[in-house]
Amino acid sequence: MYRSNVLVCGGTGCTSSNSELIIEKLKEEIAAKGLEKEVNVIRTGCFGLCALGPIMIVYPEGSFYSMVKVEDIPEIVEEHLLKGRIVKRLLYQETVEQDTIKSLNHTPFYEKQKRVALRNCGVINPEKIDEYIAMDGYAALGKVLTEMTPQQVIDEIKASGLRGRGGGGFPTGLKWSFAAANEADQKYVGCNADEGDPGAFMDRSVLEGDPHSVLEAMAIAGYAIGASKGYIYVRAEYPIAVHRLQIAIDQAHEYGLLGDNIFGTDFSFDIQLRLGAGAFVCGEETALLTSIEGKRGEPRPRPPFPAVKGLYGKPTILNNVETYANICQIILNGAQWFKDMGTEKSAGTKVFALGGKIKHTGLVEVEMGTTLREIVEEIGGGVPGGRKFKAAQTGGPSGGCIPASHLDVPIDYDNLIAIGSMMGSGGLIVMDDTTCMVDIAKFFLEFTVDESCGKCTPCRIGTKRLLEMLDKITIGQGTPELIDEMEKLCYYIKENSLCGLGQTAPNPVLSTLHFFRDEYMAHVVDKKCPAHVCKKLLQYKIIEDKCRGCTACSRVCPVGAIQGSVKQPHVIDPNKCIKCGACMEKCKFDAIIKE
Repeated sequence: MYRSNVLVCGGTGCTSSNSELIIEKLKEEIAAKGLEKEVNVIRTGCFGLCALGPIMIVYPEGSFYSMVKVEDIPEIVEEHLLKGRIVKRLLYQETVEQDTIKSLNHTPFYEKQKRVALRNCGVINPEKIDEYIAMDGYAALGKVLTEMTPQQVIDEIKASGLRGRGGGGFPTGLKWSFAAANEADQKYVGCNADEGDPGAFMDRSVLEGDPHSVLEAMAIAGYAIGASKGYIYVRAEYPIAVHRLQIAIDQAHEYGLLGDNIFGTDFSFDIQLRLGAGAFVCGEETALLTSIEGKRGEPRPRPPFPAVKGLYGKPTILNNVETYANICQIILNGAQWFKDMGTEKSAGTKVFALGGKIKHTGLVEVEMGTTLREIVEEIGGGVPGGRKFKAAQTGGPSGGCIPASHLDVPIDYDNLIAIGSMMGSGGLIVMDDTTCMVDIAKFFLEFTVDESCGKCTPCRIGTKRLLEMLDKITIGQGTPELIDEMEKLCYYIKENSLCGLGQTAPNPVLSTLHFFRDEYMAHVVDKKCPAHVCKKLLQYKIIEDKCRGCTACSRVCPVGAIQGSVKQPHVIDPNKCIKCGACMEKCKFDAIIKE
């Protein structure tokens, strides 16, 4: 029995900030002090508060150390683990209240969260199956195999109101029932772990922090629909997730929780990994299944849907990581428990990857129906630097921008669609008043153009033409008529593309046009970018009254566009200026402005 347990984040974010070196140094210092039998070091998954990584929590005190460096470890071991004196300078300050240490759950970032899919992330060692079992792991699988029929499992998932967390929000139980109803000599269960949205890392964190929850849920799904094989399609750019998934699969085999005659029943189920090359289009279910088959990842026309004719032509269900992460809790706690969270049509919780111009970047899990204001201002800590909130992008390249006027809209599937956005997989990128919304639309469209598989003409050609129009607008060659043409093209692409990638590609353009049309008009009529982002529409000027003639700006200008004598006001030649901003950064007198 250990006196202290030290949990260190081993997720991708903290690993990139040297958490592995911190763990090595921690073990080394603990050994040097002779504390190996008293202090246990546990590598966990993501705690969620990524902005403060690397993170370390010492229990039973619950001391939350943030932004820990390797050089801090000797002091933590000497003072805290050996002498029992908490190192207050390294604590997350939100947990410090006068001389007492608050529970992490009572800090603004955590107190409004409801962790279901993330329940074990940052709590257990994801590479030890015994720790998962200690948290009721595989109890749900045991329950369905010994107490429930396949139809009862499907009915329970239906009754819970769980909808797919991968973007479309299709009812999970209904999808399972379609596959169960189709007789076949072989059926398959698929897991979409090909998380490709810019700024999204929810599924990766679940796989890194709680891989067994996905394996157990897939086995339950296999039992429900009559499948004996499962595939997890995970992108190869997630090496930690891939490594831990393989460890989890091997451990589950060793414990008899995957393979033949699970729990002594006649149910057998196995899971294999398939690594994706990072194609965004393979997030679309038919393209993903085609890729698993070893073919080029391109979507297929539907119908037939995968539940009828999926992987290798057999009935297949495909859910994403977060959807599976909810299954076991629904089985153990009951459908009504899950339905009591969230809203009438969007039950349960949703995990968001909170990023962009926000104080607390990281993973948050909240009940459906939580407002955007609560997520941004209360959980996320608001927009830093005194800037104003301008918009939030949800749903990645397939979603749209939510303006400040909709900050109090409860976030669920239907409300987001009603205001021109979508839930997507859960990326939530916050933008402040320095963001150009035309540039944002262009950024997401560039991504979609690069990721289009090219199979259908509306997506392959249409998105390129759309991007060309946006390019013209951002370099001052746009017209009001061009905006009208662009809007028409958006609807054509939506209505005629083969798969969800093309059908949703125009959403960032349409939503920014709807809520920020004045910015588009400023670009095409005034030839100005109100946010001072589009370089071709910028002009740098020196304010004569403020210029001291120090020559710092002229010395740093790479093209010699600034002229003037020492101690005399300088002038920028607009024909030579390349708008690099070096002069503005160098000026100590705020004499240079952007117009």
